Amino acid sequence: MMGPGARIATLAITLLAGTTTLAQNWPSFRGSHAGGVADGQHLPLEWDAETGLNIKWKTHIPGLAHSSPVVWDDRLFVTTAISGQGDDGFKPGLYGDGTASTDVSTHQWKVYALNKRTGEVLWDRVAYEGIPKEKRHIKATYANATPATNGEYVVALFGSQGLYAYDFEGVLVWKKDLDRMDVGAYDAPEYEWGTASSPIIYEDKVIVQVDTQRKDYLLAVDIESGKIVWKKERKELPSWGTPTIYPGKRRVELITNASNFIQGYNPDTGDELWRLGGSSQITAPTPIFSDDLIIVVSGRRPEKPIFVIWAGVNGDITLPAGESSSEHIVWSLRGRGSYMPSPLVYRGNLYVLQNQGILDCYELRTGKELYRGRIPHQGSGFSASPVAADGVIYLPSEDGDIFAVKAGPKFELLAQNGVGELLMATPALSDGMMFIRAHHHVFAVGR
Repeated sequence: MMGPGARIATLAITLLAGTTTLAQNWPSFRGSHAGGVADGQHLPLEWDAETGLNIKWKTHIPGLAHSSPVVWDDRLFVTTAISGQGDDGFKPGLYGDGTASTDVSTHQWKVYALNKRTGEVLWDRVAYEGIPKEKRHIKATYANATPATNGEYVVALFGSQGLYAYDFEGVLVWKKDLDRMDVGAYDAPEYEWGTASSPIIYEDKVIVQVDTQRKDYLLAVDIESGKIVWKKERKELPSWGTPTIYPGKRRVELITNASNFIQGYNPDTGDELWRLGGSSQITAPTPIFSDDLIIVVSGRRPEKPIFVIWAGVNGDITLPAGESSSEHIVWSLRGRGSYMPSPLVYRGNLYVLQNQGILDCYELRTGKELYRGRIPHQGSGFSASPVAADGVIYLPSEDGDIFAVKAGPKFELLAQNGVGELLMATPALSDGMMFIRAHHHVFAVGR
């Protein structure tokens, strides 16, 4: 096993290697630092799950999960929650119903390891078995959080059912009870929607963001032992976004998206560096960055903001009423943030995908709008986040179609390919393949 020094060296190599390393490993939600970009894939523009065109393999995974695949070397990891009632479903689509699922049967929460090349299941482990300790939205699952890996361990967060770390052979290294998480509507506490924020790995620490109806905190635990390194109490509304590490030249920042404040922290200590108010009262997208800019969005009206923030700021950087920029904020825009999909920065442009299938493109540095394009989808909308490779942006729809749009200042739809199943999870890219976690299967698309 690698020691802490070796893991830090591996991280440094990963950051320096750029797209070459990113093309191999996809270690957490939307890849390295949630960027969603891996050039050098040479993916096919067309595939067909029914005929098998450009489908390398297809593996059935029982249960329900909106978690995304993660990849390290030749291993692919996914999580799931298997209902005692059988293959329970979820309700996709564009609607405002906040109803919770009635499935409170005994479940199994599992971690699967697959061979990336063949789709063969190498091992699967039951992390927890029992009646769910929390409810879930009818559009959600009990396994929404994407696992994370550093090449030695794979870490899975199952909400109220706990945090688990396995080695690459499937041996449980440690588990941690995080107590019951009541996460739901800020203005209707009787509703419960379930958790979604995913764990991330920074150096020798696993970091999780827990914002609920009653308690809010950031937690860092040692990846080898599960022991608490630091815990930072917060005062927030329930949130669903995954935190992001910004590996700046002057300092590293841990960025969180939440309702009261978007915040930056020191990931070594948990100390707050800066905070920004003015966001939505429901936040789900994950923060991203490009060079010295940090981008955070959310999609609940009326705020529905996009913020582009200078890295390295300090203190309260909340904009005065009526202002859209400052010495700390490069630009911001109300009414254009995304509700579920995380934004994407690719080749100097910022892409923001609305749930209803509208794709907005802006010049990242200036905020100039380049286009608004409408995706011709079937109607259920978009919850997964876009990813990009080799000049193409891939937009996964809930109906199971993945739309390919040409990157650049003009909207151009290149292709539309389906997998024949509902699709809520963001794809992973690695070694010339796109790994798609759909309702019942994981698909590998490649030439």
